[in-house]
Amino acid sequence: MEHFPEQQLRDIVYRGIESDELDYKAAQSWNALSRAGKGKIIRHLIALANTKGGYVVIGVGEDAAGKPALYTGVSDEESASFDPSAVGTFVNRCVEPPIDFTIERPVIDGKRFVVFAVKPFRQLPHVCCNSVDTELSSGVFYIRTPEASSRPATRAVEMQQLIQRAMRNQREQLAKVLRGILYESGTVFTDSNGLQRFNELIVSSSEFFKRHKNISRDSCILQISVIPENFDPVRFDLQELRRAAAAAWRWQPGSDFFAGEDIRNAYFTNVSLRFMAEQADWMWQLYKSGLFHCTGATVPGRILDGSQLIRWTCCITNFIGRLYSELNWQEEQPTLRIELFNVENMELKCDPDISGMCRIDKIEFEFKRSAADLAVGSSAHAARIIRGIGERFNLNDSQINQLLAQCTLWSDPI
Repeated sequence: MEHFPEQQLRDIVYRGIESDELDYKAAQSWNALSRAGKGKIIRHLIALANTKGGYVVIGVGEDAAGKPALYTGVSDEESASFDPSAVGTFVNRCVEPPIDFTIERPVIDGKRFVVFAVKPFRQLPHVCCNSVDTELSSGVFYIRTPEASSRPATRAVEMQQLIQRAMRNQREQLAKVLRGILYESGTVFTDSNGLQRFNELIVSSSEFFKRHKNISRDSCILQISVIPENFDPVRFDLQELRRAAAAAWRWQPGSDFFAGEDIRNAYFTNVSLRFMAEQADWMWQLYKSGLFHCTGATVPGRILDGSQLIRWTCCITNFIGRLYSELNWQEEQPTLRIELFNVENMELKCDPDISGMCRIDKIEFEFKRSAADLAVGSSAHAARIIRGIGERFNLNDSQINQLLAQCTLWSDPI
């Protein structure tokens, strides 16, 4: 059974914004729900599974403005009513193939919630096979929209996307089988060889950036990379990458580092979707292999602007989380790598009270997280990056905590 970290569940419960991967319901008992009420929950589960997976949280009501902001939680009796066996049996009588989901019951700040954690379909999209009052219609494929609606897939492009995802899932499963066969014969990339290929792409991307930007020797180079577990050079097609990037951008239209025209001005190379800013020294690339690489340079000088670093990090991590959610990565555990070059004897400064000096030439650290965790925990990952950088600039705990307080102001921009 999949284990959900407490912080991940907390982020899900308190996100407070319904989306194509998250729905909130007020406190209720499964046993007390009418057939139509149960059908409504099943509709959300089918739609989430047919889109990119997600969560239904029970125990969060709406305020006067209609926003999910009343964190009442559920009673012990209500929590017990969502028995996984009974609920699962009822749900999967109404859908084919069965939905892969778990029911979590986290206690957060002294209140218990019920969280349906839904995985995206693996082979075939889910279709309703039994009608339930006016909530479910037999023979219908339900999808989740960015407007947080769970509705039938009625447009040709929506059905095409379902088919494309099904074909890609089957292609990936076949690739895993082939990798296993080839590994037995010693003719497939080992993990180390796959990592070498990713590293070669990262170096190539960095060199391209330096060639096309007049970077001062006094500038600090910042890089964030997301490295998949396995190297598949054609895992995604280029149009898929552009669609996912555009959908991820919609969550942060006010970002300092992303704008709608950035996605429109991004262009295709033979292996990636690339964007290079015209008025600023930064660039990102999203590769067909699933690799994401973003690099930027600070203004010349030996002082690193802490406020700019925080904004950059928060915006990038939020974009990354949304991006891989759009690409339907749920079980994959990519590596998030952070690198800063040319930082020896550079000062990190943020407000008069926050100042520290780095004594090494390169800062590098990385950690592995599930794609689902990247999506719902972007603020926590941004804070982890800022803390790691602050430590290497020899800031004390009080100064780092002041940086992290600023980090919360820029996380998850909407």
